[in-house]
Amino acid sequence: MMTMKTSLVALCAAGVAATAALPAAAQEISDDVVKIGILNDRSGVYADTAGEGSVVGARLAVEDFGGTVLGKPIEIVSADHQNKADIGSNIAREWYDTQNVDAIMDLTTSSVALAVQGLSREKKKITMTTGGGSTEIAGGQCSPYGFHWAYNTRALSQGTAGSLVKNGDDSWYFVTADYTFGDSLQGEATKVIEANGGEVLGAVRHPLSTTDYSSFMLQAQSSGAKVVGFANAGLDTANAVKAATEFGLVQSGQKLAALLFTLAEVNGLGVEAAQGLNLTEGWYWDQSDENREFADRYMKAFGKMPNMIHVGTYSAVLQYLKAIEAAGTDETEAVAAKLHEMPVEDLFAKNGKVLENGRMVYDMYLFEVKTPEESTGPWDLYKEVATVPGDEAYGTVEESGCDVSSFPKG
Repeated sequence: MMTMKTSLVALCAAGVAATAALPAAAQEISDDVVKIGILNDRSGVYADTAGEGSVVGARLAVEDFGGTVLGKPIEIVSADHQNKADIGSNIAREWYDTQNVDAIMDLTTSSVALAVQGLSREKKKITMTTGGGSTEIAGGQCSPYGFHWAYNTRALSQGTAGSLVKNGDDSWYFVTADYTFGDSLQGEATKVIEANGGEVLGAVRHPLSTTDYSSFMLQAQSSGAKVVGFANAGLDTANAVKAATEFGLVQSGQKLAALLFTLAEVNGLGVEAAQGLNLTEGWYWDQSDENREFADRYMKAFGKMPNMIHVGTYSAVLQYLKAIEAAGTDETEAVAAKLHEMPVEDLFAKNGKVLENGRMVYDMYLFEVKTPEESTGPWDLYKEVATVPGDEAYGTVEESGCDVSSFPKG
């Protein structure tokens, strides 16, 4: 039922000097170790989207932080929730009750993220979701100890649907995964499309892990929509795009828009099949020298380039450790307060900020997948089309539906 890998990061002398300046009474680390759980899909449709890649990102964050926090070791544990909320909740409960895990991160699959965040609120434990995308995570089901880090369905919709509609691609048909995330993604995209004068001509839903998209592609093709939007993720999107290519949707004049598709899946699909696809991510390895340097380290550690979820997990772990250091303790209330107030400035997010509902706000980017002629190598896949400012991408606390008045004060 559960696959677990544990890596204990060795003590590093660099952390000792940092703690010396703090009062001894403030240097409180429960159980003399800071333990972070990376809980995600490690064997299913989102294994490439997150999986072991997020664990690698977490380990690099620990390495870059110096190996210890307040003089205590940092431990990363990981497990496979198999995209099932009950399994994810059971793992989280076991981690909290018997293994002294302090915080859980990644949480690919929105249904799992929401279930674990709810449990963590009861247990007064911190979650930092980088893999799950539903706006409910920092919206109607928000938590004072819950943080939503790498993206959400609203930001993806603003980036992909908003930019395309503004350019005249104003009629859409959706192929949607039939669960919480897919519903949220289609719903957010529909709001953006209609707000910009476009229209949704129809939609079809498919179960998670569908392999035959033939009937769905025929319906999308016959709709006459300018854009076929895929409100799914991982291998589901890859298989849907492959089917769209086989059925000649692009050749017949329709555009394809993947509302959550990352570098990992584009590489797996191949540039021949994915060329021309529009998508939104929050990070790309070839955007700057700093990104390229990190991607080179990541490639050496894992053999693949990272996507926004992998680097988002790196950022979340790094910020969590910074918050513990700033608070002088790993006590949940104190660390959560620091996470809310501290700016986010790292290679993942420039001038990032955390809203009162736990949503981390930073700029997103619309990319178009290059043609085989434009690509110079297996990971040279994107050309940047537009930047979506963070405030526009994520909106306000009031718009989110989160009742922050219920959060502890002080």
